[in-house]
Amino acid sequence: MAFVMHVTPAKGRGWNTFLLFICLSVTVGTTIPVGYFIGVLNAPAELIKRWCEDILASEYDTIVSSSQLDILWTSIVSIYLIGGICGSCFSALCSDKYGRKGCLMISCAILVVCGMLFTWCRAAKSLEMLMVGRFLGGIASALIFTAQPMYLLELAPSKLSGSVGVFTCIGVTGGILLAQVVTLSQLLGNENLWPYALSFYTLLVLVSLLPMWWFPESPRWLYLHKGDSAGSELALRRIRGQGAEEEVQRELLEMKATLEAQAQASSKDSSLCQVLGDRELFLPLLLVCSFQATQQLSGINAIFFYSLSILTQAGFSPEAATWLNLGIGGFNLCTSLLGPLLVHKFPRRPLMMLSCAVCALSLLAMSIGLYFLESSGSTVLTYFCAAFILIFILGFQIGLGPIAYFIGSELLEDSPRPVAMSMGSLFSWIGNFLVGMCFPLLQRVWSSFAFMPCMCVCIYCLLLTWRYLPETRGREPKDVKPLMSHGLLSKLD
Repeated sequence: MAFVMHVTPAKGRGWNTFLLFICLSVTVGTTIPVGYFIGVLNAPAELIKRWCEDILASEYDTIVSSSQLDILWTSIVSIYLIGGICGSCFSALCSDKYGRKGCLMISCAILVVCGMLFTWCRAAKSLEMLMVGRFLGGIASALIFTAQPMYLLELAPSKLSGSVGVFTCIGVTGGILLAQVVTLSQLLGNENLWPYALSFYTLLVLVSLLPMWWFPESPRWLYLHKGDSAGSELALRRIRGQGAEEEVQRELLEMKATLEAQAQASSKDSSLCQVLGDRELFLPLLLVCSFQATQQLSGINAIFFYSLSILTQAGFSPEAATWLNLGIGGFNLCTSLLGPLLVHKFPRRPLMMLSCAVCALSLLAMSIGLYFLESSGSTVLTYFCAAFILIFILGFQIGLGPIAYFIGSELLEDSPRPVAMSMGSLFSWIGNFLVGMCFPLLQRVWSSFAFMPCMCVCIYCLLLTWRYLPETRGREPKDVKPLMSHGLLSKLD
C-alpha cells in the first residue's frame, strides 16, 4: 500500500504470481458472489413470483392480489439490502477481531449456508428459507465490502495500491454478468431450475475456500492489531517472494513506527464513537460515505435492477431487450477491467471528476432522449438512448465504480480505517436500498425524467471531489491527513 513510500525511494517489486493468485481467488470467492446476488433476481422474477403465489395459496391458504404480490416481491428483493445495512453495523468489529482474511472466511461460510437455503427452498415449500437466505447474503456481502478491499490493499506493495483496489469493482461487475448468463431461460432461468440459478454462485465460493484458507493474513493486521511481529514478517516473506528481504525489512520498520505512533496517541483501537468524535476525521469520513452513497445513487443500480423495463421503454422488444441487457452486462465487465490500468497511471481526483461529469451528462441526455421517444417513437432515438446507457457505464467505471471502494484505505490511517470502511459500506447499502425502493415510484411519477435525482447526486459528488478530495496517488494517509484536518474549512494546497 501507500504506507511505505516515505521510507525509501524504492517502490516495491510490483506483481508476482502469488499476489495475483490471491487477488483472483479472493475476488472469485467473495465479490463475484456479491455481484451475483445483485443481478440474479432480474430475469427469473416472474417465475419466482408465481411460485410465491402458489406457496401462499397451498401452504398458507391465502390468495393475494397483484399489488400484494408486488409488495412481497419487493420485500424479497430488499431484504438482501436490509441484511447489508445490518452487516455494515458490525463489519468493522468483525474485521478487527478476526482479521481481514478471517472476516472473509466467515462471509464465505455464510454464503454457503445461503446457497443451501436457496437450493432447497422450493422442495421445502418455504418462503422463509428464500428470505432468510437473502437476508444472510446481505450480511455476508457487507462483511466482504468492508474486509476485501482492506485485505488486498494491505497485502500489496505501495505501487499497486490502486491496481488491487479495483478488484472489488471487477468482481461485482463480473458477478452481475454471470448472473445474467446463468439466469437465461436456456440455462437455469426456467421453471424447473431457478433454485439452482439462485445458488449457482456457491460453486465459486467452494472452489475459493481452500486456497483462501492457505493464504496469509494481512501483515498489517497481524502487526498493528495482534502485535504478532513474527507472524507479520512470515506473511510478508510469503507474499513478496524470494529476493525481497530489503523490502520486507522496510515494511516491518514502517509498521513498527506506525505502532509506536499509535501508542503515543493512545489510539491503537478506534471505536465508532472515537472516530465520529474526532473532528480531524470528519472530512475523510464525509468523502468515504459520500463516494459510496453516490456510487449506488448515481443510477448504475437502477439500470441493472430495472434494465429490462428501461430497454423496453426505450422501444426494444422483450427478446431484444434481454440480449441487449446481457450485452450491457458484458460491456460493464469489460470497462471495469480498465480500472487497474487507469488508477495505476492517472491521479484519483481527475478520474473521479471526469467520471461524475460523464455520468451526469449521460443521464441528462438519456432522459431527454426517452422523453422525446415517448412522443415520436423514433428508431434513431431508441439507439440514442442505448448508446448513452453505454456511455454512462463507461463513465461510471473510470472513477465512481473502482475508486469509491478503496479511497477510504488511502485517506485514513490504520486505526480509524475499519470504522470508516464500515461506515462507507453502510451508506452504500442505504443508497442501494433507496434505489431499489424508490426508483419504480420515480418511474411512475416522472417517467423519462426518473434519472434526474441521480444526475443531481453525480453533480454533488463532482463538486465535493473538486473542493475537498486531496490527491492520494503516491502519498501516505499520514501525509494526506493534514489537508483534511479542518473539516469543511480545509484547503487542498
